[in-house]
Amino acid sequence: MYAAVMTVADKKTVPMFDLTRQWAGLHEEFLRRLNDFLPQQQLVLGEVTRDFEAQLAKKLGVRHVVAVSSGTDALLMALTALDVGRGDEVIVPAFTFFSTASVVSRLGAKPVFVDILPETFNINPDAIQHALSPRTKAIIAVHLFGHPAQMDKIVAIAESRKIAVIEDCAQALGAELYGQQVGSFGLMGCFSFYPTKNLGALGEGGAVCTNCDELARRLRRIRTHGSEEKYVHEELGGNFRLSALQSLALMVKLPHLEEWLQSRRRNAQLYLQRLERISELILPAEMQGATHSWNQFCIRTNRREYLRDFLKRNGVGTEVYYPRPVCLQPAFASLGYLPGDFPVTDRVCAEVLALPIFPELREDELTYVCDKIAEFFM
Repeated sequence: MYAAVMTVADKKTVPMFDLTRQWAGLHEEFLRRLNDFLPQQQLVLGEVTRDFEAQLAKKLGVRHVVAVSSGTDALLMALTALDVGRGDEVIVPAFTFFSTASVVSRLGAKPVFVDILPETFNINPDAIQHALSPRTKAIIAVHLFGHPAQMDKIVAIAESRKIAVIEDCAQALGAELYGQQVGSFGLMGCFSFYPTKNLGALGEGGAVCTNCDELARRLRRIRTHGSEEKYVHEELGGNFRLSALQSLALMVKLPHLEEWLQSRRRNAQLYLQRLERISELILPAEMQGATHSWNQFCIRTNRREYLRDFLKRNGVGTEVYYPRPVCLQPAFASLGYLPGDFPVTDRVCAEVLALPIFPELREDELTYVCDKIAEFFM
């Protein structure tokens, strides 16, 4: 077998992420901006954060962006601004990152899980219809891996029942549906700036966007312990402020976002072209009218663990998002969900594997990944 005779020189190392490559082209500009920024000592929120909020709002085509401490806190604040609490239900997909559902429980409400569409990994609008109840307060639509959820259908369902829609755009900054940016369809959109996201900070960061003036005002109040006037606290909020240092990093990066998105899309198209002949793989789809932001490129195979081990031995980094349905996490055991409740989610959790797709990935590295996958299935 080829792998047995491969020389050390033939073997590459292809990381799942390599943030150092992006930083190499930005550090001089960041340090220059940092030298201007530090003497002002506006280290929390401040002018640089307001500038970032304005620039991101322009990019998203929304009236307001409220920069916050993380993507998880963005979701928590959005639900808080809707007065979600005990006795309420919030519909969430069974296949997503833990925080999408955990923020619901943290407020005393009940996450109601529904299955996903196998083609896009996103929440199934038909399943939402069956999960609605008089206690449903909101729907959280996740644009998983960067593919837009079917927001036209989801918003129509919500509007017919006067239910709020929150978009979880943690992995989807730059994705569009029918030419409209994700985050601008629902009442609020929530973003993460974790370092590996399409727009990453130097640590944790997030944002909530909205077109509602009153919601934006309340979100800013919640962000600072429920206070608009110093030492006057109108409600219970929290310390959800974004560090000005993170805002500065994001301002340095934001002008490069579109270029990075184009690189991700180029990498995705190369993967799709070079892996399409492998019948044992299910490749990710980009549905008509959708523009994927490709935060992750996730293939599916019923030989996932064997393939992952083979790629690891050949120097290729991969990741599994996510190995267990969120409804089956121990923290949600009291809700009583069982394996088999959501068959599409169960199948995807057993098969999904993310390949490297970061913008600075070289074509020879991507080709190597594809060659190794083809070799595995020979």
